[in-house]
Amino acid sequence: FYIESGAHVTLASRSVDELSQFAIREKFDSGRVHIVYFDAEAFDTHPAFYHSLPHKPTVVLYAAGYQVENDRALVDWEATFRMMKVLYAGAVSILNIVAMDNNPGLERIIGLSSLSGVRGRKSNFVYGSTKSAFTQYLAGLRQYLHSRKVVVNVVVAGYIRSKMTSHLDLPESLLLEPEFVARKVFHAGGGFVIVPGFKWKVIYFILRLMPESLVARLP
Repeated sequence: FYIESGAHVTLASRSVDELSQFAIREKFDSGRVHIVYFDAEAFDTHPAFYHSLPHKPTVVLYAAGYQVENDRALVDWEATFRMMKVLYAGAVSILNIVAMDNNPGLERIIGLSSLSGVRGRKSNFVYGSTKSAFTQYLAGLRQYLHSRKVVVNVVVAGYIRSKMTSHLDLPESLLLEPEFVARKVFHAGGGFVIVPGFKWKVIYFILRLMPESLVARLP
């Protein structure tokens, strides 16, 4: 959507080859799409990465993904720590750099969070805690950047059809298509929380209002 609007877009990931194939498949204008390597866990490389970008960003979207099942997260510290670094610490590292650059062209920062971070549930509270922390960080960053008129949004999404969810047995009626979520991101307004999909909006508000005694009965 950003490319279709005429913007210059920088795509950053450890999977540079996959991004390149994606750009070819989508027939993106190579003159307006720049693909670079970025490792969310390599914190010491983040300053050099940011300052080497071909253009100072107007809109920044952080949407890194890594998840391990809760049972494994409770006993495999390396996997758990990696999840924390990718989903939270890496985001704070690079977004702090973006925020402190005083780039006059910066208009918006968007972070992809999850409904898993709305309430702690026994089936995924380790993963959910990283998403909850990220959401709270973005909430504070929004206030911090308010005087500069930089908008900060958080996308609190449900199940998105992706590699991360492909092995899970999920209700088809609740799966969100990546293009649908991307459209919601592109049209992000001035509000803080964006919940794509009517069904997920209902679930979001129920989770927020549900008493602890009922949350304890959730899987």
